[in-house]
Amino acid sequence: MDKSAEVFEKRLFDLENMAIQKGIVVFTDFMNLNELNILHNNRQKFSISWDTFGGYEFAERQMAAFMPDALYYDWNYPITCLQIDLPHARYSDKLTHRDYLGAILNLGIERRAIGDIIVDTNHAYLFCTDKMSDFIVSELCRIRSTTVSCKKIVDIKLSFHLKTEHITGTVASIRLDSILAVAFQASRSSLVGLIEGGKVFVNGRLVVSNGYTLKENDIISARGLGKFRYLHTISQTKKGRYLVELEKYI
Repeated sequence: MDKSAEVFEKRLFDLENMAIQKGIVVFTDFMNLNELNILHNNRQKFSISWDTFGGYEFAERQMAAFMPDALYYDWNYPITCLQIDLPHARYSDKLTHRDYLGAILNLGIERRAIGDIIVDTNHAYLFCTDKMSDFIVSELCRIRSTTVSCKKIVDIKLSFHLKTEHITGTVASIRLDSILAVAFQASRSSLVGLIEGGKVFVNGRLVVSNGYTLKENDIISARGLGKFRYLHTISQTKKGRYLVELEKYI
């Protein structure tokens, strides 16, 4: 474990101790996939309950909450969803995730205060810490040469919908490399380096084994390629191959 991982691991246990000593729910900042992997690898070492959430189901960047038993049900994550609108979208630049993130970080905001950014045609959804939401609404007025406006979303479920597509394909077994090949239309051999190089995560945990067996509803994130959910096996062919269905986030 490198120095930065050791520091982060210590931070997790410090937050857990704070929750125990003060009798309150204590939250981490938004964690990236490597940090989530450290959290999950230490899951049996924590002495109180904990959970993770990123503002919506299947979020990649998530916070962890350390919960004294007495407060298990009495709290909310300090996460706000902002909708970033392009008032003149027809005449605006086509903005990417990198554009949105760069503009937000240029405001002086640390990456750990920002969760996922979901880019749509005429707007984007940004998940951030509660304490940064008013500042972003007030200060984020332009991305590249495009004028934008921000507002808080009160009911995320009514306003926020992830775009997905369903993919089916046949595999010899429910191995990670086989399912990745179906999701990203690539050969298994071309994905070996991606997996062994530490760029594939299953439910926030780093997996470096090509033969890792997936379970239904596992969320797989591959850096540089995207994210998808393994739904289930539809059927088995006469030749013993499995017809599988995936839900890919686009």
